[in-house]
Amino acid sequence: MTGDQKTAPAADRWYAKTVPEVAESLGVTVERGLTAAQAADRIREHGPNRLTATKKESAVAAFLRQYRDFMQIVLLAAAVVNQLVTREWGTTLVLAGLTVFNAVVGLRQEAKAEESVRALAQMLKTVARVRRDGQAVEVDAEQLVPGDVVLMEAGNRVPADGRICVAATLEIEEAALTGESLPVGKSPDPVAGQDVPLGDRVCMAYMNTSVTRGRGEMIVTATGMGTEIGHIAHLLAGTEQDKTPLQKQLDSLSKIIATIAGIALALVVLIGLARGESFDTLFITGVALAVAAIPTGLPAVVTALLSIGTREIARRHAIIKRLPAVETLGSTSVICSDKTGTLTLNKMTARELAIPGQNRFTVTGEGYRTEGEIKHVGGERFDLDPYLLPMALCADAVLDGDNLIGDPTEGALIVLAAKGGLDLDETRRAYPRIAEVPFDSDYKFMATFHRMAGDGGQPVVRCFVKGAPDVLIARATSYRSPDGTVVAVTDANRHLASEANDRIAAAGERVMVVARRDFDPASFDPSGDLIGQVRDLTLLAMVGIVDPPRPEAKAAIAECRSAGIRVRMITGDHATTAAAIARELGIEGRAVTGTEFAAMSDEELLAQLPQLGVIARVAPEDKLRLVRLLKTSGNVVSMTGDGVNDAPALKAADIGVAMGITGTEVSKEAAVMILTDDNFATIVKAVEYGRGLYDNLLKYLRFQMSTLVAYIAIFIGAGLLNIAAGTPLNPLQILWINMVIDIPIAIALGFDEPTAGLMRRPPRPVGTPVLSAADWVRLCVQGFVMTVGSLWAYQIGHSHGGPVFGATMLLTTLSLFHLVAGLLSRDQHGTIFDRSAIPGRAQLRRYGIALLGIIAVTLLDPLERIFGTTSLSLRLWCTAIGIALTLLVVEEVVKAVIRHRERQTAPSRLEQTPTTAENLAA
Repeated sequence: MTGDQKTAPAADRWYAKTVPEVAESLGVTVERGLTAAQAADRIREHGPNRLTATKKESAVAAFLRQYRDFMQIVLLAAAVVNQLVTREWGTTLVLAGLTVFNAVVGLRQEAKAEESVRALAQMLKTVARVRRDGQAVEVDAEQLVPGDVVLMEAGNRVPADGRICVAATLEIEEAALTGESLPVGKSPDPVAGQDVPLGDRVCMAYMNTSVTRGRGEMIVTATGMGTEIGHIAHLLAGTEQDKTPLQKQLDSLSKIIATIAGIALALVVLIGLARGESFDTLFITGVALAVAAIPTGLPAVVTALLSIGTREIARRHAIIKRLPAVETLGSTSVICSDKTGTLTLNKMTARELAIPGQNRFTVTGEGYRTEGEIKHVGGERFDLDPYLLPMALCADAVLDGDNLIGDPTEGALIVLAAKGGLDLDETRRAYPRIAEVPFDSDYKFMATFHRMAGDGGQPVVRCFVKGAPDVLIARATSYRSPDGTVVAVTDANRHLASEANDRIAAAGERVMVVARRDFDPASFDPSGDLIGQVRDLTLLAMVGIVDPPRPEAKAAIAECRSAGIRVRMITGDHATTAAAIARELGIEGRAVTGTEFAAMSDEELLAQLPQLGVIARVAPEDKLRLVRLLKTSGNVVSMTGDGVNDAPALKAADIGVAMGITGTEVSKEAAVMILTDDNFATIVKAVEYGRGLYDNLLKYLRFQMSTLVAYIAIFIGAGLLNIAAGTPLNPLQILWINMVIDIPIAIALGFDEPTAGLMRRPPRPVGTPVLSAADWVRLCVQGFVMTVGSLWAYQIGHSHGGPVFGATMLLTTLSLFHLVAGLLSRDQHGTIFDRSAIPGRAQLRRYGIALLGIIAVTLLDPLERIFGTTSLSLRLWCTAIGIALTLLVVEEVVKAVIRHRERQTAPSRLEQTPTTAENLAA
């Protein structure tokens, strides 16, 4: 849909107009709807009914965006300067080609992620039932236009904004838009007022909300970007996202490398000038050094790692929209998760059936599956049908296999009846309704009336009632005992119902009460004052209902705790219910309400945050504030959400996670990760994968940096010692090592098996550099060993057969050093001689490819001519291998020293463990 899409006039306050006035304004009759011709004209005028995506980035802009990377800029600059000064097209094209290769890889992987998001959107398309030409037909919701008459019933998603014109016990859940957790009862009557809040416009329905009860009809007043959700989507479209921790760290590392290379280049030029060399010669040396100092494979390897990461995580039911977000997952220190549907099943389930003052029954099974039992104490079995019949008959909800159509609370009750042995369909056919009182929030109950036999066999009209505990307890005058006797409510037993209610509610369960009353069929009037007849009830039973935790969520939260990741529950539910679920899941910390949260100052909240585990009845602005405070405290924050109102917090979080099944389009647009199964455990799996990916990335960076240190030191050493006229390697030889030798090694490191125990480590702090000072010292030692060994190899080759032999020996020895460095980078502590240190078969093949490249450049005539090499004798090969193995000896000594120091400091760490654990728990 184009950005200039027209809608019904914005100035019209549809909620304040009567249905005939709305119909007249939009040129439609409710009874017949629009004609096909009118619909076709209006679709051309208003455009399709869909949210406009953020302005699509052009292919050129997307390609140029890849050149914002610092390494890309340096490579491109080197190519331009090389062409201007040396006019060597070969080197220039190779350098420029590398930047194009990196850009294409980045674009290709981003395109794959976007395809996954589009596929998800296609899967979630909405179909609408509309009245056109007097007939009810189904159309794609994108084809709706202002003036269409939409027919809705329980289970439907509202496809556009509209004015309610028919409402039969119609309730719509608007949490995605307003944050209101309970469904809103709808009415066709206009609402008076100038600026009535969205949540109070009870005669309006809004796009992407859900019908939970009853049926209704509406006249479409706005479509696409003209809807309320469309307005919010428009506001979010221009919001910018911050760089990820990895992007910031790699930018910083790139600048460090450029600085080191610049200093080295200045030294080489000064040394050359002091020796009286010409500027042209020095410039060629400078280009060679620049190519050596720039990690040409870094952007390609990092992009490849992240892109493979997106595919792996997609197999784990999560779609990543931007590549660097894969790594950010591994840095996550706080996960703020929705309760409903993410930590829980989002399927209301009866857990307890209680007969006040008599029996308590435990109910097994979860969700809307009818498999389960009603368990009782031995010796107390009796007929539960009188208690279960109201649950089956006084309900509009319907089971469709394991899915529910209708109100979730009713779903819990009818499933409980089915678990008790009732055949729902046959029971409803046997006892049809002859009258009903629809549920209304004013009186908080629903009643249905049925002809059946009384306890004595006489015909009766039996009223079954279900509703809120306080209302039905107040309307009850008797209890039914399990043996069938009816006991009057007296001062002595009045407390039984309220005590049962309080006990169930204290466990965090929602309480529903069922009751009944019998009428004489001869005097019963189905058209009389039925609400007034719902009195003098016989109280039957109380049901404790809860949205149960996902079985896998508890294990995932325990894994987070061992990984040092703090999980907080953010919910619109009541604090008592949320706290009960949190305890069951193992979420630590006390519960506060949104009101209490909002009343605290930022300073108070920062002090209180370590003790807070649950924030209930939370407003969208509180979510956003929480994210900002957690980030201020140095956390990497993951926030989940599914509603439009969650979008700002999702955008502000380091990792915004939207729900793929229940989430709105706006929340998916704001997030960087979409869960295709709406499951909390999927987030934890993604975090674990992110940690493994970052650990492998560190292996590659250690390898890459040690070889860069060696490159720079070799050029400086050659200049100082006047080896190979200060140019020990030419640009093409360096590119051969970087692209042919190093990339297979880099892939082997990047896709190595994750280091054991990654999810038992705390998250790395936000400000921690990608390589520490200790890492740099160790890398410099490795670089020094490679430098001395390579220059020594050059001298041996030169003395054997001149400069070509010297260059070949240096190239071969340095390449072998790279192979050894790659193997050593896999583990910073353990010995390489341990059986577990042997890479997997796939990784060994990649090291083998690098070894073949080392051999090929000294054996194949075409490569020898291109790279200025020659074949080596067996003696020289053995010499090169022996020199390269000195790096292994030095590293094994360093690792032995590190292990010895760790064993010495282990007792002191054990003494500090309790304090550390207490801090983590806080």
